[in-house]
Amino acid sequence: MTKDEIYAKLKETLVNDFDIEEADIKPEANIGVDLDLDSIDAVELIVKMKPYIDGKIEPELFKSVKTVQDVVNILEPLTK
Repeated sequence: MTKDEIYAKLKETLVNDFDIEEADIKPEANIGVDLDLDSIDAVELIVKMKPYIDGKIEPELFKSVKTVQDVVNILEPLTK
């Protein structure tokens, strides 16, 4: 998947499963501050993205994630 495709799926998931306004979801949006997701929500988000990922997701990869773009950048090399 390309970064644009990952971003689109991520955005769709945030809107449909987390009730976040689409206008609030931007690459630079801070996951905790701007989107009001806590650590449990972040884990759930990654679980929902699992169908698009090939292999196991290492939790250490997500320790530095702050923005939507950070999530895209980490998931891109892991996608099918």
